[in-house]
Amino acid sequence: MTHEGKAKSRNGTKRMIFALVSIGLELLVILMVFFQLNRYAAWIDIVTRVLALGMVLVIYAKNVTSTMKMPWIILILILPIMGIALYFLVGLNRGTRDMRKRYDDIDKALLPLLPENKEELGALREKLPNVAGVSTCLADNTSFPVYHDTAVTYYDDASLALEAQLKAMREAESFIFMEYHAIEDASSWQRIEDVLAQRVQDGLDVRVFYDDMGSIGFINTSFVKKLEGRGIACKVFNPFHPGLNLFLNNRDHRKITVIDGKIGFTGGYNLAEEYFNITHPFGQWKDTGVRLEGEAVKSLTAAFLEMWYAGSKEDWSGVDFDRFFPPSGYTGEPDGFVQPYADSPMDNKRVGENVYISIAEKANSYCWFITPYLILTDEMIHSLSLAARRGVDVRIITPGIPDKKMVYSVTRSFYNSLARNGVHIYEWTPGFCHCKMCVSDDAVATCGTINLDYRSLYHHFENGCLLADSKAVLDIKHDFEQTFTQCREVTEQYQTIRSEYLKLSQMVLRLFAELL
Repeated sequence: MTHEGKAKSRNGTKRMIFALVSIGLELLVILMVFFQLNRYAAWIDIVTRVLALGMVLVIYAKNVTSTMKMPWIILILILPIMGIALYFLVGLNRGTRDMRKRYDDIDKALLPLLPENKEELGALREKLPNVAGVSTCLADNTSFPVYHDTAVTYYDDASLALEAQLKAMREAESFIFMEYHAIEDASSWQRIEDVLAQRVQDGLDVRVFYDDMGSIGFINTSFVKKLEGRGIACKVFNPFHPGLNLFLNNRDHRKITVIDGKIGFTGGYNLAEEYFNITHPFGQWKDTGVRLEGEAVKSLTAAFLEMWYAGSKEDWSGVDFDRFFPPSGYTGEPDGFVQPYADSPMDNKRVGENVYISIAEKANSYCWFITPYLILTDEMIHSLSLAARRGVDVRIITPGIPDKKMVYSVTRSFYNSLARNGVHIYEWTPGFCHCKMCVSDDAVATCGTINLDYRSLYHHFENGCLLADSKAVLDIKHDFEQTFTQCREVTEQYQTIRSEYLKLSQMVLRLFAELL
């Protein structure tokens, strides 16, 4: 890493620490004020507790899983002042009314530009009825259709995906869109930036969009100025400022590259050094991705444009969206069925979780998952356990080396309830597996950004890609088989927990997992 890169990383870390300290001080002042007033006015304490009871009733009535309601209810009842303050700070999950309206308006403009592809869905229903059910649910709830005329390439190593992206960007003719949760201004990104800057000089429309929280340890606001100085349009999603931010908890976790509306990339990897095993903060890093070429790229384009325009107050009323959805011109052999999709916390549809649950429920032979974090709702635990109990080979791979120790402890706290119901748990010994995938019955697979945790399933903007009857499905299965050989199975170890202290600690961690 260059000296300049190290300086920017330090600046980003300082900015994050400053913001966290500011929020902490703000909460402290609120608590001090309330406690001081309570000493002199008992009726204020009564009002506070009545307000807490009202908040509990509101939360209880919300249309979300009880697994996510209970931590807030308990916290607010025990510590009403702190609980209410934290709930308004990070518990609210759908932003402001103005924010929701912006997403609704842009979706009404963009999603009708996608084809319905009823014939493709009918063909999938004839060939794989179980998968067609998942696909139908996706299309009905997100308006992202299934495609047949698209080639899929699977990469079992993020560095291979990066090389393919660079090659495709050098050959771009019209536009390049990139949306990532985290960008590190280091050697890998510099290779990308140099290509983007050159394409700008060639007259292309080049845009970069990143999440402020996801990148806060790597870059600061000078990064935007640097890119704009090279002609690259750049926006930051939901900048992290000290203070009460009702949208703070909702981050852009998507990873999308779109080239000319004809080639697209997505997967689990961000654009930072460890994802390509240039640095090794947590041992070896495993990440994966897919390359799409054909009509299915239209859905990735729509997902990017949704965030680009709805994530800010920019006026898009005069934008000609049609030019971003050209015919793909793909004439090769179709590789099965492909359905890219996006998930948003601005609604209550919980698309990512529904896809995973549906695949598990419809599995007949096997259903395998790999995820960096395992923090599940009761509904997800029930689906995985029920599949295992009816004879499906259900397996989950998690990291052998954690990147966040507390979250790792929470992840392990879920092992017991799964293992005693027949789900097999594996830990990848070489290091940290960051990929987010599942594969089932040699018929269907997913690859994208959606972890098996509350943040991905409920709080973040995410995207995934459903694959069926495709060579890529078998490629993903083969990668799973190779990965299992590098894992230690811990199922038997966690089937029975003998330590009462461990049981108690895990109960506490499980209870407040939703707050992490």
